[in-house]
Amino acid sequence: MASYAFAGEFRNNFQQWFADGLNRKLAGHGYRMAEHPEDDIRLVLNFVDPNSPRPYRRNAQATYVVTVVETDQKPDNILLAGYPILIRALSNLLIYMVRTPETFETYFVTLEQGYYNVPFQEGQEDAYFDKIFERLEPLASSNLIINNDFHPDLPEHLWEGDEVTEQIREAGKKIEAMNLWPAPFPIQEILPPEDFRHVKRLYGIGGLSYGNLSARKEGNRFWMSGSGVNKGDLRRIGQDVLLIKQFDSDRNTMLLSVPAHVQPRRVSVDAIEHWMIYTEHPQVGAIVHIHAWMDGIPSTQINYPCGTVELAKAVADLVRQADDPSRAIIGLKNHGLTITGKNLDDIFERIEGRIVPQVPMT
Repeated sequence: MASYAFAGEFRNNFQQWFADGLNRKLAGHGYRMAEHPEDDIRLVLNFVDPNSPRPYRRNAQATYVVTVVETDQKPDNILLAGYPILIRALSNLLIYMVRTPETFETYFVTLEQGYYNVPFQEGQEDAYFDKIFERLEPLASSNLIINNDFHPDLPEHLWEGDEVTEQIREAGKKIEAMNLWPAPFPIQEILPPEDFRHVKRLYGIGGLSYGNLSARKEGNRFWMSGSGVNKGDLRRIGQDVLLIKQFDSDRNTMLLSVPAHVQPRRVSVDAIEHWMIYTEHPQVGAIVHIHAWMDGIPSTQINYPCGTVELAKAVADLVRQADDPSRAIIGLKNHGLTITGKNLDDIFERIEGRIVPQVPMT
């Protein structure tokens, strides 16, 4: 049974009311309140001061943190006001509550740089907390696959890459030219140095970097972009681009071949999704994931976090249902697109002129 906890402090009776409502819904759906900080906590609701958001220092990668803040003034731009709080609080999701004498509005701000509103109506408290729980459960119930096991067994003739990594490098440049690697809130400029070091230790990343791409090498092995790298300049094998050779389901770990002389960095968190697609569909030669949108496409129904088995399975199911799985375009709710192709050129030919840069939030 997954557990949850509250952190920070409630600054007024309204925040206590909000926490009580969340507590009722989580407990009512079988989640357990953690009794000790060292428990294996899946979900933390962290109540903070929006002017000085104190992060919850998670001990495990699989702990999801939702930061909760309250303000008495509605900003002109919810994303611009909320996103820095989301990052400074080291959280996966932000609940940004605007409470004035005239109105009460609840906004969810996501790492994918979007936000959506959960409306509140007087006398409809139970329905309101049902909606809040519906948004939180994908985090409380997800299983993150982020561990990497690096094997320094990459053959020397691949230390500088091959024709496939060159295709990935050119594709990364194309997506950069399309302005589809968005990162307008650089993590290193938002976080204090101590918190930035904590994020790097916990996740092995150097910054927020959205999207990824991969291409099959041979069999089930595939090259994929690294986590937190400049995807407009993918050059270093074992750091910018890595070779995935297997998934160890017993340890929930991706196995990678890297050059013997390189200090590797973690592969993109979506590697498990790509692995599932390549393994099931031998005709898929490349995959691109971008935080953008296209009209008229099938989409996942639940907003599971990046890098989780649940999101990977949801996407893989929709790829399987496509008329041609090797040329599928799948929407990820409140997130972006996963696009399969015979090769990377095939993907670009099919999306050109059809991309909507802003992901619709629902």
